[in-house]
Amino acid sequence: TGYGKFLRKTSLDELPQLFCILTGKMCFIGPRPLLIKDMVFMTEEENRRHDVRGGLTGLAQVSGRNAIGWKNKLKLDAKYAEKITFSGDVKILFRTFKTVFTMSGINEEGFSTAEDYGDYLLREGLITKEQYEEGLSLAEKIAEQK
Repeated sequence: TGYGKFLRKTSLDELPQLFCILTGKMCFIGPRPLLIKDMVFMTEEENRRHDVRGGLTGLAQVSGRNAIGWKNKLKLDAKYAEKITFSGDVKILFRTFKTVFTMSGINEEGFSTAEDYGDYLLREGLITKEQYEEGLSLAEKIAEQK
């Protein structure tokens, strides 16, 4: 809808996450939380992004958000998780304001936001249909346990 597009374009759809920050489930700065169905397809290196608490904004978001593609996002998230510094977080915070106000990188080309990671891997031929379905099945089992 037009209203939804406005919320997404202005990043106002991110405001409910402030509650998660206030309750300690998220931080202001850190890798963006992902869907379980995306996490089951990650390599060990890509999964290093989960060594730190997820954030409202992060290095990948200020480096192009959804427009930079999955491989770059996951690489930047792992890089952030390896070396967190106060000065780095301050830089990310200021870059976030610029990114939000310029409304850049909100969408991945051809998508409202971004393609799911598993769908991307399948479309690119990086996993088989069988691996994709196994991953989705595993994600469902994990979600049921939570």
